[in-house]
Amino acid sequence: MEMLVTALICLPFLWAILPAVIHNSKCRAFFVYLGCGIVIVLSVFTAVQWYLAGGQTLDFDLPYREAFDGVILFGDLFLMCLITYLSFKYKKGVISLLAIVQTLLVAGLEFFGPELEELPALRFDWLTLVMILIIGVVGSLIGIYAVGYMHGYHIHHHKELTDRRSFFLAMIFVFFGAMFGLVFSQSLIWMYFFWEITSVTSFLLIGYTRSDEAINNSFKALWMNLLGGCGIAAAIAVGILAFNTVNLYDIINLAIENGTGAHTLIFLLPIACLAFAALTKSAQFPFSGWLLGAMVAPTPSSALLHSATMVKAGVYLLIRISAAMADNYVGNMVALIGGFTFLAASCLAISVSDGKKVLAYSTISNLGLIVACTGCGYEETIWAAVFLVIFHAVSKSMLFQCVGAIENTTGSRDVEDMQGLMAIFPKLAVILMIGIAGMFLAPFGMLISKWAALKAFIDTSSVYVSSLMVLFICFGSATTMFYWTKWLSKILGASPKEKSRDLTKKNEYISMFFHAFMMVALILGFPWLSENVLKPLSEDMFGTVKQVISYQNIIIMIVLLVGVFVIPCINYLMTKGTKAKQVITYMGGANVGDNFNFVSATGDPKEMHIANFYMEDIMGEKKLFTPAIMISTFIIIVYMIIVVGGAF
Repeated sequence: MEMLVTALICLPFLWAILPAVIHNSKCRAFFVYLGCGIVIVLSVFTAVQWYLAGGQTLDFDLPYREAFDGVILFGDLFLMCLITYLSFKYKKGVISLLAIVQTLLVAGLEFFGPELEELPALRFDWLTLVMILIIGVVGSLIGIYAVGYMHGYHIHHHKELTDRRSFFLAMIFVFFGAMFGLVFSQSLIWMYFFWEITSVTSFLLIGYTRSDEAINNSFKALWMNLLGGCGIAAAIAVGILAFNTVNLYDIINLAIENGTGAHTLIFLLPIACLAFAALTKSAQFPFSGWLLGAMVAPTPSSALLHSATMVKAGVYLLIRISAAMADNYVGNMVALIGGFTFLAASCLAISVSDGKKVLAYSTISNLGLIVACTGCGYEETIWAAVFLVIFHAVSKSMLFQCVGAIENTTGSRDVEDMQGLMAIFPKLAVILMIGIAGMFLAPFGMLISKWAALKAFIDTSSVYVSSLMVLFICFGSATTMFYWTKWLSKILGASPKEKSRDLTKKNEYISMFFHAFMMVALILGFPWLSENVLKPLSEDMFGTVKQVISYQNIIIMIVLLVGVFVIPCINYLMTKGTKAKQVITYMGGANVGDNFNFVSATGDPKEMHIANFYMEDIMGEKKLFTPAIMISTFIIIVYMIIVVGGAF
């Protein structure tokens, strides 16, 4: 198992060299496909091997541990120098101070701090199993999609941009290696290193086009994520100086055993620092701006950031420390920020028509719900959080890829321009519909997980947190249904346009169809996944197991599944080949023979136009975004003052 994990972490970093140095398009594509295929097979094989071996938690080191420690220290210093150089190059030198301070703090403690007991740096458990499958399978499919997408991006749509596909595809593999290393790490020093790699690579990908907007947005992402790095560096400092350990699980256990009283807040201090870091990485308010700005990057990077990497690092860490946040100040802070973000981002998503921006706000919103679940720290909420992570990763990756393919084909990603997409590009429309359905319809896991979270929020011991969480999830779910329904109705509406050529490449469709297959498979395998993965995960984290979904509810899910999939398929097969009779619709005047033009009462020719409500005056970014930042900042400052002040 140690050798498999070593390969899983190291291979993507080494493989990144190949697309970086190969500039022949076909040859580079071959090695990207091969590398992604190897990562998928290796991650699945590693997960299956561990599962078949009994699913026991393993603590272990990579071979040549001292050499890897040296590489990590050198890597920290290299990343600091790189950030400093780029910050001064683009006249944003102040940002480099964040990198310098945290790196020198960690390096100084390693060199001059007290001698620590050498514990295994890596751990393999049930949560790791879930994460490596998301990173390996979903992430690699995005890599496959990226080859075809980036070809069209430069050849057909952005000929004016410098073709840096070699760099782009290499960074995808660096992302894989960093995420694998992060989810296996139990040493905070190792976790900090991989955490910073994800921050720097996302910064480089967001600035891919090198336009002024891309550079500004990439630096916004960098400084916000460097704040998170400072949080981990502070947790390392407290761990070493106060508890003489940098082992994540030692710190969690100390907080669980001693962190319930006001006089023992010192044990919650490193948990608070880690939670703060996770909030920045998972793009919760007030740190949501960096993820919205990431839309300037090509679609594959958006899919990576939103689904399989980057933001998932934040919610992964929160799930890890969730047991230490139950019913205390840190948990209340995280739950309130998550719940508030869920509602605020859902409202903001109503007011925008840019497809990628809707997906970005949806990502922030759904991550908010996951964050709120982790803040409560109960078995039911963690069950819901892990399922949300799984379904969100697959669904959001598919949606971003599909919107990117639509943009490459039609030249627009605006929701209003997707009127009648089912009639024009039926394959893209079906994929988009499955992704949208996965985000808010039963029996998809997002809705089931929301139900489980609502039940757990009601059962929580904190009355005011419970009340607020119930309000957040109810109103947030209502607004979520609003913007997804708007988009779905656009796809299924009538279209005045004729069918045109679909420019989507075969490798893009391979990735999207496989995502659609995974969505359906996850619904069918929902009970098995709950019984054989989520229950052991809960027992591993909490020592107890609760039945979250009853047998009766599983029967209801099966009935809903028949209604959503089986009945439409039967209807399609029965009516296939039947000639449809077009019915002329009344449109407020004399119809001229089709459903898109009419003559008004004044005799003027009119063209039918259908548009959604966006309510910018009520829920627009100018109205809600700044207040959301102010409220969330206030919540974080108040709770951090309580914890830090109580600790000292």
